[in-house]
Amino acid sequence: MNEKNKNTTPNVPKFKFNMYWIYGAIFVVLIGVSFLNEASLSTQKISTNRFFKILESNDVNKVLIINKNIAEVYIKKEAETKDKYKQQSGSPFFRKGSPLFQYDFGDLQNFENKLNQYRVDKNLDFDVDSDSRGSFFDSIIGFLPFILLIAIWLFFMRRMSGGAGGGGGGQIFNIGKSKAKLFDKDTKVKTTFENVAGLEGAKEEVQEIVDFLKNPEKYTALGGKIPKGALLVGPPGTGKTLLAKAVAGEAEVPFFSLSGSDFVEMFVGVGASRVRDLFKQAAQKSPSIIFIDEIDAIGRARGKNSMTGGNDERENTLNQLLTEMDGFGTDVNVIVLAATNRADVLDSALMRAGRFDRQIYVDLPDIKEREEIFEVHIKPLKLSDDVKIDFLAQQTPGFSGADIANMCNEAALIAARGNKKAIHHQDFLDAVDRIVGGLEKKNKVITPKEKKTIAYHEAGHATVSWMLEHAAPLVKVTIVPRGQSLGAAWYLPAERMIVQTEQMLDEMCATLGGRAAEKIIFNKISTGALSDLEKVTKQARAMVTVYGLNEKVGNLTYYDSSGNDAFVKPYSENTAKTIDEEISKMIESQYQRAIEILSENEEKLTVLAELLLEKEVIFKDDLTKIFGKRPFDNSTTQGKAPEKEIKKEKQEETKEENKN
Repeated sequence: MNEKNKNTTPNVPKFKFNMYWIYGAIFVVLIGVSFLNEASLSTQKISTNRFFKILESNDVNKVLIINKNIAEVYIKKEAETKDKYKQQSGSPFFRKGSPLFQYDFGDLQNFENKLNQYRVDKNLDFDVDSDSRGSFFDSIIGFLPFILLIAIWLFFMRRMSGGAGGGGGGQIFNIGKSKAKLFDKDTKVKTTFENVAGLEGAKEEVQEIVDFLKNPEKYTALGGKIPKGALLVGPPGTGKTLLAKAVAGEAEVPFFSLSGSDFVEMFVGVGASRVRDLFKQAAQKSPSIIFIDEIDAIGRARGKNSMTGGNDERENTLNQLLTEMDGFGTDVNVIVLAATNRADVLDSALMRAGRFDRQIYVDLPDIKEREEIFEVHIKPLKLSDDVKIDFLAQQTPGFSGADIANMCNEAALIAARGNKKAIHHQDFLDAVDRIVGGLEKKNKVITPKEKKTIAYHEAGHATVSWMLEHAAPLVKVTIVPRGQSLGAAWYLPAERMIVQTEQMLDEMCATLGGRAAEKIIFNKISTGALSDLEKVTKQARAMVTVYGLNEKVGNLTYYDSSGNDAFVKPYSENTAKTIDEEISKMIESQYQRAIEILSENEEKLTVLAELLLEKEVIFKDDLTKIFGKRPFDNSTTQGKAPEKEIKKEKQEETKEENKN
């Protein structure tokens, strides 16, 4: 019988709180207050003259004094049918027994005396009473702004927590939940390691992490443990985030992706709560990967700012991250990948082994890697047959992967602007000029005298660099203004791993060649060499204080890689004086050296400058015609990929052997 009753008992719906009930209640309160105050809509405010005219007509039943400053006028029932009261009493807001008029009289004693005098003089029969009401309505109306603010706050909190409709009131606290995007087998990520050109060493390390998650037995059988984390470090645009995307595309495990700033919120404790929730979700889906981009947003070293103590919100977030990465109960298969271009500011506790076991440096690509990156980015482009990828790789030293992608896109835009059907080699060269030098400004107003000064300045750079062994080989010289510069000389610097003293001095001398040319030709110098002076001053200071390349200062360096000497001078005043003297002496000696080189080749300098004034842009071939071959030139091999040169030399040797 009991079983039967159990089965036939209807299911009573469980009570569930809904946030929209609060909105509905607020709406009802507002409507109720509005309805209770509708009487005020039917009460007409009148002037002093009209008030006493109504009194004289003997139609007033009662005058009610409210709060000692307002008089409400009640009309006799038989007078309500009169034409002068019909419009007011016939209003839909008018209720019987309500006052028809309202009069603000000012001083209470004078008003009462006047009323009594009118009643006696005019023989009027109306009552006078007083009341101190209105506190309920006024208090409700006074609280209305706070009620509205609470309603708006609740609405935005629900929006922030992601609750778009009828969820429970507890969803308001979802602000402490993680904002990480989950990529799993249901979310297809198209980026793979095939889309990542270059970065062979970084790819190898990251691929090993993916392989560990796919085949853990391969490593655990030998007693190995899964690494806790890997930190991708490198300059902006080198492909750190791209590597992480490739991991998401290759790994067959859940991948949580978010930025370091996603932990930061205006509410105290939210960052630490989001860290806990993130690792909780990752542990539930382990083995899994967490990727935190720009981790320096929360990983900065603690205690650097004396104004903030241990309760700083960012430090609390970092402390929670440290605990989650290596603390009690962290034996789950969750790997943390992070990326930053500011590893020097990260906390040492975050960088230690056991948290980030590996630091993978993602450097700027070399010439071979740039060629591979070009191959990736030119696939969707429609190219002409004259495009030489190896030459473009030579022309872009110091370019990151992002710069190369931007260059390819810029070349496509330049070709489209010229109504071309394909992208030509010159379009890529113009794109390099546009990115490095800025937009060409042919309509900039420059006087002939200024143009001549610019031409000799740039010709001075070109001449000195041509005559020096270790100076970068010239590509082209132009006096067409680009960006903020009035002229420019483009060089192809050798990609050296180390730099010797002679090489740095030759570069300084070539940089000062423009100023020296102005001195020789015009016996005057201009402000056009500002960027040149800035460059050589930095080079000279680095040689003396950082690299220890000055004999007088000695084999010392005042460089602190930790960055703790930002406000401390690590040498005495006497040493500072010596450093300043040696820097000045080094720059002046290279300036005099540039003057000597230009004085010996003044005629050729003049020919080059005149040619530059005529053509505005000259190339390496023009310098070869004027100066002949460089004294120390090995340009047939300079700047090219070593592998290609070896192949070329072998082919030439084979040809010679066949001839013999």
